[in-house]
Amino acid sequence: MLVNYKTKFILFVIFGLALSFVPGCEKPKTVSQPPPTVTVARPISTETIDWNEFTGRLEATNVVNVRARVSGYLESIHFKEGNIVKQGDLLFVIDPRPYTAELERAQGQLATAEATQKLAGIELDRARTLLKQQAYSQETYDQRVAAELQAHGNVDAAKATVTSAQLNLEFTQIKAPINGRIGRVNVTQGNLIDGGSSQSTLLTTIMSLDPIYCYFTVDERAHLRWVRMLQEGKIPRGVKFPIWFGLADETGFPHHGSIDFVDNQLDPNTATLNIRALVPNPDLTFMPGLFVRVRVPASAIFRVLLVPDEIIESDQAQKIVYVINGEHIVAARNIKIGSLVQGFRIIKEGLSPEDNVIINGIQRVRPGQRVNPQESKIELKSKEVIPKEVRELLENHEAQSP
Repeated sequence: MLVNYKTKFILFVIFGLALSFVPGCEKPKTVSQPPPTVTVARPISTETIDWNEFTGRLEATNVVNVRARVSGYLESIHFKEGNIVKQGDLLFVIDPRPYTAELERAQGQLATAEATQKLAGIELDRARTLLKQQAYSQETYDQRVAAELQAHGNVDAAKATVTSAQLNLEFTQIKAPINGRIGRVNVTQGNLIDGGSSQSTLLTTIMSLDPIYCYFTVDERAHLRWVRMLQEGKIPRGVKFPIWFGLADETGFPHHGSIDFVDNQLDPNTATLNIRALVPNPDLTFMPGLFVRVRVPASAIFRVLLVPDEIIESDQAQKIVYVINGEHIVAARNIKIGSLVQGFRIIKEGLSPEDNVIINGIQRVRPGQRVNPQESKIELKSKEVIPKEVRELLENHEAQSP
């Protein structure tokens, strides 16, 4: 019995010593993590201007309601609805037969009047000769003079009747008064057309498309801002000021035009001013009635800093970006932002051109942390931040200003 207890004790000691040499039971060593890698770049320094944006609507420069100038039955239609027509193209024909007959009657009356005038002239010449021979009374001679004058007047009246009849005959052919896109036909062939009055039958409508108007309204503050800049000489007077606009399915403002009309008063109900721009439309992309987004220059040229919009974070009401110092330590920088330029955000305050801004890896850093920075460069999609037309306009104006 004693031997068994000693044997068990010896086995327990041996087992304990064996466990002490097992590698997995060693105390783990602490391993330090390397600083996270981030991409940094300096803000873009460039020139730009402020813009005002509005909602506009396109309208035709010319709209003509095509109506008949004479009455009659509609004989034929010579266009396809919705097509482009040119000035002078034949559109409708009204039955010309009544007006042809009227012209022939007027021409016959003119021939009669001319014959009567010729006879009156012969009789006047004869009376003048007899009067010199004292073989004709003065009273009878005066009657011949009056008859010749009356015959001359009848000829003039007959000529006017012929001209009127010729016009009416011409009006049976209704032609396009302008270039443009023609609308639907309101009256089908064979119907009686009422013409020549304010209640004349509306046959169709033509709208000109090139160029086209863009109407938009500006608020009172924007109007006053332009007035102040004009007074201070920051923008020129008496020039066609450019605008840019985009359609509903477009990004940015790829199309341009120029302001050609500003209303003479603000709408007292809405405190807005009506403005019109003339827009070229050579490929007829734009149609009257389309709504557009309008952008108008609203300042002189100035220099700004730009950073990618996606790196800006919000901390309640404040906007921040992360920068690193010379020791590669992260710091949060409060900034004030402006509008977008090609997807980059204008930084009004809080950054300098020499700051290294974290543009990639922001989710892995916190203020006060050391990082491993990889330098990069951010670039604009297009180097032409200010459109060429605006730059030339403003720079030439500034060069000419005293």
